[in-house]
This record gives sequence, structure tokens and C-alpha cells, in this order.
Amino acid sequence: MQLEKLLERLAWTCVQGNTDCDIKDVVYDSRRAGEGSLFIAIAGAVSDGHSYLPQVISAGAAAVMVEEGHPLPEGLAFPEEMTVVSVPDTRVGLAYASAAWFGYPAEEIPVIGITGTKGKTTTTYMVRSILENAGYRVGLIGTIEAVIGEKHIPAANTTPESYMIQKDLREMIEAGMNCAVMEVSSQALMLHRTDGIPFEIGVFTNLEADHIGPAEHKDFADYLHCKSLLFRQCRTGIFNADDPHFEEILAGHTCEVETYGIHKKDADLTAENIEHVHEPGYLGVRFTLGGKLHFPVDLDIPGEFSVYNALTAIAICEHFRIGEADIVRALKEARVRGRIEMVPVSDSFTLMIDYAHNAMALKSLLSTLRDYHPKRLVCVFGCGGNRARSRRFEMGEVSGSMADLTVITSDNPRFEEPEAIIADIREGISRTDGAFVEIPDRKEAIAWAIHNGQPGDIIVLAGKGHEDYQEIRGKKYPMDERVLIREILEEDAVR
Repeated sequence: MQLEKLLERLAWTCVQGNTDCDIKDVVYDSRRAGEGSLFIAIAGAVSDGHSYLPQVISAGAAAVMVEEGHPLPEGLAFPEEMTVVSVPDTRVGLAYASAAWFGYPAEEIPVIGITGTKGKTTTTYMVRSILENAGYRVGLIGTIEAVIGEKHIPAANTTPESYMIQKDLREMIEAGMNCAVMEVSSQALMLHRTDGIPFEIGVFTNLEADHIGPAEHKDFADYLHCKSLLFRQCRTGIFNADDPHFEEILAGHTCEVETYGIHKKDADLTAENIEHVHEPGYLGVRFTLGGKLHFPVDLDIPGEFSVYNALTAIAICEHFRIGEADIVRALKEARVRGRIEMVPVSDSFTLMIDYAHNAMALKSLLSTLRDYHPKRLVCVFGCGGNRARSRRFEMGEVSGSMADLTVITSDNPRFEEPEAIIADIREGISRTDGAFVEIPDRKEAIAWAIHNGQPGDIIVLAGKGHEDYQEIRGKKYPMDERVLIREILEEDAVR
């Protein structure tokens, strides 16, 4: 990569050295710096890359990128032959340098970005399912994993660092992918991880107060603003017109605007005649498309929010000229691990796994399941340790108010005692009249819920979703709820 070309493209300032140097690698971890590399100093929440500049110099880096006005280590002197670039924000610098290093992959295939508080994960998988049914090869970057052909890479963040996004996009192209769909979190937009990506389509699903606090967003206005940034870097924006914050998200947009909704009948795409389908061991929903498209849709995923997710996916895929048959077939087959994932265990009641791990998500989930009029709604959940205690009280109060029975158990206790977390959840439930039992061992809690299931019940295992581990004292132990359920059924069979 020629550093000179990157600087010309972005009008950045070289404060020392030659800009025609040939960069052999782009790094933002000082331990990876070496001969010929460009090191980008990121001032992070935990450590500051500027403090590692002496080690980077010793490693023989050809160039460094620093942030304008940021303090440098006392007594630091850059070698005369080293190129030093100063930029207003090194996170922006990392994003654009990474795009250049990997040859601007987002300019070679259409990239779809989906943002919002809820629905991002399910919608990305729906879009991927529809497009692949129509013959496209689709890469995916999201909360659960990155998918590149047959390769599945577990995710550490909803939206990874900009370097990793560009790396994944380049790998997708090399693997024959001709489209990419990704979740775009507010944190990623705030930290410039998606800067430099010319999104073909940007999507807004919905907005509720979330991710507000230390190391996240200072307030709701900041959260909303960061979400809106996606619509200043995409060609077409697709918006949920029913969301009360629709107009605010739209402010400052530079894209073409399309809308969908259930209640806003003047939206470009709507859902009509919504019908909840409840059969033994099964929940689903069907509706008829209105607006610019007209055909029936069946989903093997329950609830009104599934309708919203499907409308989003259909609105996106219409841009790829996907036919009705492909859309209908793909939506019927779409599944997302850990998102209202039904697990067949009985012909008399329904058991499902869902990632709902905060009060807002749990309230939405239980409200959706209430629409199916279960005999009892049973909620099995715990809360993670070393996280805000308020989450435990809130989730306990939600479950106590909305479920007929709560089974309090353990989640990821981390460095806390499970009993202490359970006590906090119990305090939240005590603010309601909800019935509950306490079973700290998660497998035993699931077994109890299954063995005590009644005809017509809906039992939801909330909080773990796609996770296949339990974190205790800094170590992750294998624990997949699907495996636990299978073991419970096998143990029952030999009794």
C-alpha cells in the first residue's frame, strides 16, 4: 500500500518523513508492529496506543499515525527516517487505512448495514436466507458470528473493529461472495468502525433507550445521533415508519428514503391481516404484504416484531430483484440461533430459547408470547455477574409481572456468587405478585421446567440464546442449552 495515495485521498497531514513509503502492514496493536508497518495509535478506554510508540519505533515500523494534539510519551523522539502522520481522530484513520490496505472491498460488492435497538440479528439472517435462495452468495457480520462461505467465526462484538470488517469483506470477495450484510451497532458508528464503507443500503429497525452509561453513550440523544450516522453514508435508507423516533433518525440523512410499517398505512411496504398461529409445540405468524408488493407470507417465528423483521428483509431484497417465490420460501425457512428458537420436546407445550438478557428485551419477548394465549407463560432466566445490579431488579420485575411462573437460575455469574445475583432478581420479583421458584443450577432449572410443563404452556429459556458457555471466575465452561435439553431428554428415556 502506498501511504502517499491514502493521504492524497483524505487530505491528511504528514508532519515528518516521506509519504511515498511502501507500507507492508497496518497494525493498531503495538505487539504486531514490525519492519515496514504502519502503526495507528488508538486512545482506547483501557489503554492508549500513543504510550506504546517507543516499542513501535524499536520494532522498526516505517510509519505511525497519531492523533492531533494528543500527548506523546515524555522525551519521545521519532527517528528521522520514520514517517509520522497526524490526523484529527485515529479511529477514523484506522478505518480508512484499513479500507486502503485491503483494497477498498466495499466498493466491489454491495454492503447492507442494519442498525436499531432490536431486530438486527434476525433481519441479517432473513436477508441472507432470501438472497441465497435466489442464488446470491452472501457474507454476514453480526452479533453471533461472521459467516464467510462455509467458514463461521464466533463474534466478540456486534460490529468488529474497522480493520477486521475490511479484512472480512476482502475475504468474502476472495471466497466468491457477491454481497455482504452486517449489523451496525451504535458503538461501531460512534467509534468510526464503519467509516469509509459506502453502504448500498442502510436500515433502521427501531429505537429504545439502551447502551447508555459509562463507556457507552452519555445519554439517549447521543445514542440516537450515532444511529442516525448510518444514513449519511448509504445510498438508500430503509426506515421503520412506525417507530416514534423515525423523524429524528431521518434528520441529516443524505440517502434515498424508503419506509415500511404495520400501522403507517402510507408506508412503501406494509403488513395486513396479521394472524398468530399457535399449534402444539409451534408458534408462527402469517400476514399479507401491502403497499408496493402484494402476496401472503408465513413465518415459523412468532410475534409482531417478526413481521417487522420480515418487512425489513423484503424491502432490502426487492432491490436485488428477488421474486415472490424465493422470498416466500426463504422466509419460511429462516432460522436464527438463540432468537425465539423453538426446541421440540413435547407435543403438549412449547419450549424455546431466546437471547433476551435485559428488561427491555424480556418485556418485548413476553409481551409477544402473551399474544398466543398460553395456558401458562413460564420464564427461566438468570442475570450476568459483574454487570449493573439494576438489570436484575428490572428483569425480575418484568418476569414477575408478565410470566405466570418464573424459574430463577444462574446465567454467567463471572466473579459474583450466583446466590447473590438470584437474591437481587428475587427482590425485583417481590415487587409483583408473580410466582417463582429458585434453582441455581441451570440444567436442573431447565429439567424442572420441562418436567413440570403443562398442556398449552409456553416455556422460554431467556438470556443465553446463542451462547454455548457459562462464564465462572474468569473461565468459560461449555454449556449449550440445546445440549442440556438433549441430555435431560436422554436421561428421562433411560429411567
